[in-house]
Amino acid sequence: MVKKEIIIGFIIGLLINCLGFILCLFIFSTLSGQEYTFTETMKASIKNGSLGSLIALGAIPNLITFFYFLRKNNIYRARGILLVCLIAAICIAISKFESY
Repeated sequence: MVKKEIIIGFIIGLLINCLGFILCLFIFSTLSGQEYTFTETMKASIKNGSLGSLIALGAIPNLITFFYFLRKNNIYRARGILLVCLIAAICIAISKFESY
């Protein structure tokens, strides 16, 4: 039962992180002033080294979800969200060190 709750929190956190990342890419592609597609914006962020920043911005909605689960006393689902945040932090660190 405990593992099931952690896995549910992990999946929810992963989905929210992906949606936040896509939303950030969409916002930056529309604010750039040029008509970039989703893939062009992704390639430009990799080229500029700002992929880690986009992942971090995409993880912000996980903060809201984490505190929601804590307030509802779903501690194990909150742990799943925390695992996703740790994985996002590792991905950010890898993307930052990869540019050197």
